[in-house]
Amino acid sequence: MSMKLRELIRKVRACKTVAEERAVIAKESAMIRTAIREEQVHFRHRNVAKLLFMHMLGYPTHFGQLECMKLCASPHFPEKRIGYLGMMLLLSEEADVLMLATNALKNDLNNENKFIAGLALCAIGNLATADMSRDLAPEVDKHLKSQNPYLRKKACLAMARCLSKCPDMVEDFVDRVVTLLKDKSHGVLITIVQLMTTVLMVDYKFAEEEGEDPFQTDCRKAFLRLVPTLAKMLRNLLTNTGFSPDHDVGGVADPFLQVQLLTLLRLLGCNNLEASEQMNDVLAQVATNTETAKNAGNAILYECVQTIMGTESEDGLRVLAVNILGRFLLNRDNNIRYVALNTLSRCIQEQNQMGRGDDALVSGMVNESANNAMSALQRHRQTVVDCLRDPDISIRQRALELIYHLVNESNVEQLTAELLNYLVLCPREHKADICNRVLKVVDRYSPNDRWRVDTLITTLTIAGREASNVFQSATAVYISRADRDTHAFAAHKLVKAIRDDDGSQTGLLLIGIWCIGEYGDLLLQPCTYVPQATDTDDLALASQSTPVTLEALAPIDVVQTIERVTEHHGCLEHIKNRALTTYAKLSNRFADSGDAVALGMINAVLTKHSTSRSLELQLRSCEYLALINAAKGVKSAPVPKEDDIFGVTSSVSNGDSVSPAVMKAAQDAIARMPVVDQKVLEKRLAAENMEDGGVTTTRPQRAAAPANGGDLLDLNDMFGSSSATPAQNGTSFAPVGEAAKSDMDLLSEVFSAQTSTAAAPSLGYDPFSAPAVAAPSPAFANPMDLFGAPPTTASATSTSLAPTSNTAIDLFGAPPVQTSAPVDLFGSISVASTPAPATPTKPRVMGFSHNGLSAEFEYSKPDPTNNQRSELAACFKNTTGSPVRGLNLQVAVPKYVQMQMDPPSSTTVPVSGGNAKEVTQKIVVTNSMLGTKNLMLKIKVSFTVNGQKMEHMATVSGFPVGEY
Repeated sequence: MSMKLRELIRKVRACKTVAEERAVIAKESAMIRTAIREEQVHFRHRNVAKLLFMHMLGYPTHFGQLECMKLCASPHFPEKRIGYLGMMLLLSEEADVLMLATNALKNDLNNENKFIAGLALCAIGNLATADMSRDLAPEVDKHLKSQNPYLRKKACLAMARCLSKCPDMVEDFVDRVVTLLKDKSHGVLITIVQLMTTVLMVDYKFAEEEGEDPFQTDCRKAFLRLVPTLAKMLRNLLTNTGFSPDHDVGGVADPFLQVQLLTLLRLLGCNNLEASEQMNDVLAQVATNTETAKNAGNAILYECVQTIMGTESEDGLRVLAVNILGRFLLNRDNNIRYVALNTLSRCIQEQNQMGRGDDALVSGMVNESANNAMSALQRHRQTVVDCLRDPDISIRQRALELIYHLVNESNVEQLTAELLNYLVLCPREHKADICNRVLKVVDRYSPNDRWRVDTLITTLTIAGREASNVFQSATAVYISRADRDTHAFAAHKLVKAIRDDDGSQTGLLLIGIWCIGEYGDLLLQPCTYVPQATDTDDLALASQSTPVTLEALAPIDVVQTIERVTEHHGCLEHIKNRALTTYAKLSNRFADSGDAVALGMINAVLTKHSTSRSLELQLRSCEYLALINAAKGVKSAPVPKEDDIFGVTSSVSNGDSVSPAVMKAAQDAIARMPVVDQKVLEKRLAAENMEDGGVTTTRPQRAAAPANGGDLLDLNDMFGSSSATPAQNGTSFAPVGEAAKSDMDLLSEVFSAQTSTAAAPSLGYDPFSAPAVAAPSPAFANPMDLFGAPPTTASATSTSLAPTSNTAIDLFGAPPVQTSAPVDLFGSISVASTPAPATPTKPRVMGFSHNGLSAEFEYSKPDPTNNQRSELAACFKNTTGSPVRGLNLQVAVPKYVQMQMDPPSSTTVPVSGGNAKEVTQKIVVTNSMLGTKNLMLKIKVSFTVNGQKMEHMATVSGFPVGEY
């Protein structure tokens, strides 16, 4: 005999272990299966009740679904109640057995017992599918006109489900919805408002899918006429006029109905100025008269703020909404503070999407005295900053997002300091994102170059390990673009930061070593600067700030600083590679210092690494030693003529020096890198604007930059300009043959020299080969190929080394690059490959053609290792002269084919031709019998043209035999 539900609950609670509980459930499940198999009708409702309890515990109960259907068909109300409850809990709308309940639901909807009809309406509101909604919508509509408010209330909720599943039925029930708004029953009123909200959202989505204007639909126009009525209802709630106090919560009159009305008004007032003006007064009353002592009042105020920000409200209302959120930030409840921060950030993003606030918020031109929402938000800036110190990490993250939106030119220094303070305390996984945010803020609102460089260096000091390559490259470009005083300031500050670092901040070490190599000569001189006041209270004292002087360093101290970095046990190899480049440049920077000890130490370090086990370190050391000697005009070592590593020695020289051309090339190679030209970056910066939460905004006017430089956030295309720029150290690099050669190709600029266009005897030589052999005919020679290949004939070099070719010359023997390629800021060369050929068009097979709509199937093999898997794309073409709507493609395949089908890119096929976008639908098939049986598709397509619905069936079998 089956036990009662109470006994089962008692046994489960008595179990001490999970295993005991599973044993009890398994035993009872077996007994229930036996009762189902034996058709024990008397215990059916008890078994379903026990299945509901097992379902709550997480055990499988699918075997009892049909029992629920049988109970729903029972004539007794207690059994129906258990049956409908089990159906709503144990079944989902995807269950196939749910279709069996359609007839029982229709019968119960027509039952005279209002409670039985209410059960059916409740089931429809929870489980109705699209087919059930179409079949049962007329029955639900009858109850919308019922005299019983109990049934009208449930019918509204059921109709909301039906219309959400079948959006095309919305227009048929608009008039019915409008008349129900005058109902006097509170339950019906709150459900009809919810139904109107659902209808508006469904109609909006359906209009977008059909390609219509979602703000000009008939349904929306009918609801817009009810805005004064809705505003009056909300005003009556505020004054407690005509409504029962039974629905008050914490002294607030019916907060649930108020929230529903505010949500509906927000949907109606979006992009509608007239409707927004009609609700402005009542929104102001809600915002000023609602009590905030209870959560019910806070909920209404929150929804009121959402409505004000989502409609075309006046500036005064927006200021009021921001002030309400500012009061929320002072609340002790973390949930309310989180909601306020999240709402403020979302409002800013929505306003950016709608084009509001661009001048006041995005470009930083905020007038603090102006009566607008953005100025009100700025007045709550300190409250938002205080949230960064909250123990709750979710509050800190939302405050960080909001602070990023609050930055403008007037407060950039204060808020950036707060961002850096938070960078010290935030989790490591968040530091990379904050570094990128600081970079964007600095790029947009920096008051001067020194502050920008100082901020970026401070960021690297705090989070150099997490800073991205883009951040490091941008820091280097900003430093190189600045003036001489900023160069000296950056070099001194980076040296101090490197000395204080424990070797863990990789980005700081890379930028610091690079800066020392470029501006090491400035470290030999003291640097004096006047610190700026970052606090608003200290602005008056900014002019009285005491100058700070950074002491000059000795060359040996600079070299030892780099050596300590490279000798650290955790130093990475690419840092050592960068250090070797710095040593080579310091040999040039310290050449006039007269410090033989430092220069000797540089040569000793390079010599030591020339025998390193790392091939890269060994190669760099050998090349840099030869480069330093060549810059001095001497050979690396006295060797016989047949082993001369400098084959371009002058025939009239004494044999101990190199040619002037090679000497000039070596000096240019280790000279200071040229400055990045702003014109080169205009193409990139015009397309890449700052993104706020995924929203692209207008780039504002930034702080003045040096005449020879521009801003940079992306270095991928920084070397593609055609304008000429002189080197920073004053050396002018003449173009070879071309008048407007690309000045941003660093190799071509740094290593180019004045050459004659006339044919001349070869000056090139190979340091690791036999003496050069005279060419049979005069040929153009590259005097800058210090470590290059043997000279070749004119015919062999006429195309690659012609005087008019825009070719980057490799100082260390690599073949000439034919096109100017992007060059890494710190010396790694990226050779541009030849343009890839155009992607071939995928083959197609005809699918069908019916009444002006045709489809072709593209077929391809996306995975070369899996020939059984194929990818098809149905490409639709419309030649009817009018858009094809409601496109629905159904595909059937044989049993040996597995198919996965994606929805179409659009259900509306525009008229083909012109700029119309092609509608496609992707299908992935796997033929398990490839080679034995070919792929075959059975398709059925349905669509509507000019209001007439059409269907067509066809077979597609034209795929290549044996391949698909």
